[in-house]
Amino acid sequence: MAHDHHHHHSHHATPHTGLDSQRRLFWAILLTGGFMVAEVVGGILSGSLALLADAGHMLTDTAALALAWFAARISRRPADEKRSFGYHRVQILAAFVNGLTLIAIVVWILIEAIRRLLSPVEVTGSTMLVIAGLGLLVNVVVFAILHFGDRENLNIRGAALHVLGDLLGSVAAIVAALVILATGWMPIDPLLSMLVALLILRSAWKLTRESGHILLEGAPAGVDPSALRREIPEQLEAVCNVHHVHVWSLTPGRHLVSLHAAIDEGEDRQAALLAIRSLLVERYGLSHATIQLESRHHCADEPAASGEQRD
Repeated sequence: MAHDHHHHHSHHATPHTGLDSQRRLFWAILLTGGFMVAEVVGGILSGSLALLADAGHMLTDTAALALAWFAARISRRPADEKRSFGYHRVQILAAFVNGLTLIAIVVWILIEAIRRLLSPVEVTGSTMLVIAGLGLLVNVVVFAILHFGDRENLNIRGAALHVLGDLLGSVAAIVAALVILATGWMPIDPLLSMLVALLILRSAWKLTRESGHILLEGAPAGVDPSALRREIPEQLEAVCNVHHVHVWSLTPGRHLVSLHAAIDEGEDRQAALLAIRSLLVERYGLSHATIQLESRHHCADEPAASGEQRD
């Protein structure tokens, strides 16, 4: 029985990428946290739920961005004896927490909007329009800073989703202010707040589901372990069957696989390992592989691998 552990590092995040993410998050924290104070004041003076909801969102955004920044710093630490895979999963955990936070914000906005519809509140459209306009400008800048960062990084994506929610909130507040100034119809404020909340919910649920899937070590999208068990013996004559297959992701860009492969005793073991590695990379994009070889006396008589239960 032979054991082989192989890593190909071409897809790893570089130190430069990590530092770039940290810088982008730092500037996003400064801009978001700074303008949040202005929105709170503007929301109180104008009586606008859209502004207060956006300010509350920006408050959680500042905390979320700080969490993302902290996770980006921690994830750059090297592996040690206690954490042999390093700290890369901290970014996924931060993304998961940010997704849950976004869902909680949506629930709060919806509840408050329903209350405003039942008991309308007078809103000062002019003040609301000025603050919302400035908020839109700040959010566009922050979103651009994050959007052009590492797009495979769930942590950055989670932070960008928070800011996108703020951006949509600012747009909704501007539209609501214009409608109020033109017609005096106050229900537009909570109605647009509800619309923005539902738009945020869709992205928040996707982020939470994707990060949760990685934390649960689910198989990456596009990789079917049962197909892998079936196709490797079909493609490689030296392999009798493949079993005990486990495929998971450390981060969205780093997929790992471990498997047992049975080969005939007369086959070249090193050549078989190289062939399996090449197939995993070329066909499945799995460049991080742990392969354990097992010998069989009569490979031709080995039954084809079918479904199996995970260890």
